[in-house]
Amino acid sequence: MGASPGMARATLEAAFRMDVRSILSAISVPTLVIHARGDLAPVQGGRYLADHIPGARMLEIDGTDHVPWLTDPDGITIAIEEFLTGSHAAPSQSHRALRTVLFTDMVASTQRAAATGDERWRAVLHRFGEITAELTERFDGTVVKSTGDGHLATFDGPTQAIRCAEALRADAETLGIEIRAGIHTGECELLDTDIGGIAVHIAARILGQAGAGEILVSRTVRDLVVGSGTGFEDRGSVELRGVPGTWQLLAVDRHGPRAGSAEAKLASTHTPGPRTAMRRSDRAVEVMARRTPWILRGIARLAPATGRSPAATGVSALGWRS
Repeated sequence: MGASPGMARATLEAAFRMDVRSILSAISVPTLVIHARGDLAPVQGGRYLADHIPGARMLEIDGTDHVPWLTDPDGITIAIEEFLTGSHAAPSQSHRALRTVLFTDMVASTQRAAATGDERWRAVLHRFGEITAELTERFDGTVVKSTGDGHLATFDGPTQAIRCAEALRADAETLGIEIRAGIHTGECELLDTDIGGIAVHIAARILGQAGAGEILVSRTVRDLVVGSGTGFEDRGSVELRGVPGTWQLLAVDRHGPRAGSAEAKLASTHTPGPRTAMRRSDRAVEVMARRTPWILRGIARLAPATGRSPAATGVSALGWRS
């Protein structure tokens, strides 16, 4: 295609004049001849080479391409592997397992870095990395890698991932930063030090839909944690880039299941009794436990402005166990 008509004619004439038949018997190395049966260069030429090169092997494949591996790349590579090594090793099956994938990301990290300065921002990133490692381990998860201003972690179950994300959000706020999180549960490909698969891509796309301070999950996650005391707010169905279909997304509610929500209706279907009452009271305590750190931090912020100590506000009377 890149030659002038004269050069094309000269090249073809030179190719047709080549004749190596007289030296084929001198070839003493192992030889594999591959030829497509429908090639414009007749397959009989390939057969002649295989017949006259000592010990040569002939592989004929279906197709019309002069470069035969364009037609049957798998068959060609297997034949070459067997020719070079003496055997064909089937590719090892990838290790796949069900995992809950959590992505976190700092909101407006570039602006914050510019405002605080590089050295101070690096200290914040380092501290939040330590917090992420500590909390992920506490909730039986694994930090797979840092994404610069966020992290990718995996958990055996979605409830642990949600609780970890809530704890990360609270601790991030104490550092003066905001994060967002995306969570999805699906089958993942477990690599040596990484993780792959469509479930990871879905979680990353969900993160991209989350707002500041928001923990966004797929409906898959919501359905799996029914009965855990987690509340959700519907964020509608969206198309995730590169992922087929539409996906319903939900935000984790800071205050647990709300009256009339799907989670509350499911919880109310249990027959009332001592055990049910115990579970409801446990959930009430859990909601209080979540809110208490916010109350304490709010009072702590007000104390310098009012000149009153936390003890003077009655906070000293409140006992707290983490």
